[in-house]
Amino acid sequence: MMKNAYGIDDSIVMLCNKNEEKILSYYKEINCIREHNQIKVTHAMQKARISERHFQVSTGYGYDDEGREGVEQVYSLVFNSEDALVRPQITSGTHAISLCLYGVLRPGDEMISVTGNPYDTIKTIIGSDKSDKDLGTLYDYGITYNQIELLNGKIDTKKIEQSLNPKTKMIYIQRSTGYEWRKALSIQEIKVFINYIKKINKKIIVMVDNCYGEFMDYCEPTDVGADLIAGSLIKNPGGGLAPVGGYIVGKKELVYKAACRLSAPGIAKETGATLGINRTYLQGLFLAPHVVSEAIKTAILAARIFEDLGFEVCPKSDDYRSDIIQGIKFQDPKAVMDFCKGIQKAAPVDSFLVPEPWDMPGYDSKIIMAAGSFIQGSSIELSADAPMREPYIAYLQGGLTHDHGKLGIYIALQELKNTEFINLD
Repeated sequence: MMKNAYGIDDSIVMLCNKNEEKILSYYKEINCIREHNQIKVTHAMQKARISERHFQVSTGYGYDDEGREGVEQVYSLVFNSEDALVRPQITSGTHAISLCLYGVLRPGDEMISVTGNPYDTIKTIIGSDKSDKDLGTLYDYGITYNQIELLNGKIDTKKIEQSLNPKTKMIYIQRSTGYEWRKALSIQEIKVFINYIKKINKKIIVMVDNCYGEFMDYCEPTDVGADLIAGSLIKNPGGGLAPVGGYIVGKKELVYKAACRLSAPGIAKETGATLGINRTYLQGLFLAPHVVSEAIKTAILAARIFEDLGFEVCPKSDDYRSDIIQGIKFQDPKAVMDFCKGIQKAAPVDSFLVPEPWDMPGYDSKIIMAAGSFIQGSSIELSADAPMREPYIAYLQGGLTHDHGKLGIYIALQELKNTEFINLD
């Protein structure tokens, strides 16, 4: 079937099968985490007494939308937080994060990123004296920014403590790697750091960008002391079903402030029609633990295969994982394009298109993105992207099923073999 439908060489199938045999033992822990989170989500829905009435449509202002309130109660329970904001009006993970930043920070405050350079689109929110003026960045509002680089992939607590000052109001943690060559921060690392900071000053707000990290472990950043976390519903928690939206969970006061930025001060969470999307949100969340586990298995397999072929990968196949992203260092722009071309060919949607680098909004270099998905930009579905800059790293993520993830790997390998970037003979 592989050969007839996609022209996959026997050598590629043998390479994949050989390497998957070597990592089957890793799947056992993934399955345990999946089961734990499935029980957690189910129990949250039961505790919130979700019923068919929560699936009804609201329009206009959306006053008294029981479904919306039910969804947010479920998220609050799943993430062990005081409150939640889960809305289709939140257009992306970047938007969710910006609501947290603008909602909490005030002129004269300082925000410190303790995980180094944030994701490209977050930098456009922060702004600087070199960015376009009067666009409403944090810089425009007189909010100062500092960042502390990671030290050998770890949070540099000593340097952070030296940088704290009376203006420091928020510590920002990017759990996932973004376009950096590092492993995602583990929940245990986040826990240790939060405890450290709170002993110095318990009033400092710790905010975590949780994108790509949901259901990767037995608990979430809010379980270990984070005051506020945010993410996108077209990543892990949407389970591949949510067509749009984002979430914010955390301390009630902070969630309320973020809601004031989404709607207006005084209105906050009281409006926002959901137009019948609540059933999809809840069903997607219900499926999310399983979908995330499938994506992790695909990432581990990709890491193991490319390790076998002599490439640098991050994380390694036997590393602890805290996000669904797999980095592969190609050191060659053509190879990155071939890899992304293969992932696109494996897509159920738009498989006939050829991805090309382009000036994607919010990024400082051209981006190539293979994303033949049912939901535009859904990175819990199988996708791959890369900034077209040295050292030419492709970032693979997602896969609603492991079978589809494997197909993507097969076809990507075939593309690399066809252009003689890899040799399996």
